Amino acid sequence: PRQTRRLVDASLSISEIDTERPEYLHALLCQLGLPRSRQEDRKFYRASGKVSMMLEAGSIATGRGKWKELPLPYGTHPRLVLYHLCSEAVRSQSHIIDVGGSLREFLSRVGIAYGGQSFARFKDQMTALSVCRMTLAMFTDGRMKQISTAPIRSFEAWLHPDPQQGQLWPDTIELHPDFFETLREHAVPLDPRAIAALQHSALALDVYTWMAHRLCRIRKEDGVKLSWGNLREQFGQEYKTAKDFKKAFRPALHKVCAAYPTARVSELEIGGIRFKPSPPPVPKTQVMV
Repeated sequence: PRQTRRLVDASLSISEIDTERPEYLHALLCQLGLPRSRQEDRKFYRASGKVSMMLEAGSIATGRGKWKELPLPYGTHPRLVLYHLCSEAVRSQSHIIDVGGSLREFLSRVGIAYGGQSFARFKDQMTALSVCRMTLAMFTDGRMKQISTAPIRSFEAWLHPDPQQGQLWPDTIELHPDFFETLREHAVPLDPRAIAALQHSALALDVYTWMAHRLCRIRKEDGVKLSWGNLREQFGQEYKTAKDFKKAFRPALHKVCAAYPTARVSELEIGGIRFKPSPPPVPKTQVMV
């Protein structure tokens, strides 16, 4: 199958050659992913250790005094565009991102073509992402710090396309300054070939970004064992039973380990999985400082 071939090719390439142009994602989003499936509620909660997130769906103006409620962003498309926006912000060191041609190139790399049903779904998800609100809470040293922000500050791109020019995006997109300032300090480098290979699975993308952030920070040589209960709390909110979660998580983990060949993961543990200290997916020599 095409997806399997893409994954095998990516694994071989990653094993042999370091990437010259890493992608980036905010560390908190590596820990706290967006919804992976459509949500009926207008609020979504996710927690990981001492960090938790509340995501609130937004509304869009459809005319003078008229508003339309949008659902929460979900699936692979919002994740892919967040990788791109975070990466461009890190590379340019600016919260104002030039997307005139860069986004087209990015979409081409991950296999999303302009036009058609796939792109229409992509636009819908990007609009939902653009108007959502995010509240992050961090608990440290007996104290709680809470930040209310939004990843994207400007979203007129998806409201007013210019058919005369054939442009579906503006020249720039503006990230929220608060989001950008924390991104500058907490950007996690990712291999773009891994992202492209895993792009059809939101769960696999979440596991990959989490491992990219977590494995290089493990200090114990024998690693850290996470029970299936721990893993379900981290990744399994959308699954009704533990059995359903295991059935989905194991194949996703196998795909991630293929796209992250230096990850040291043991599935031989009873009642869970052991994650061991591993090199980051992008060597430090390749990371922009």
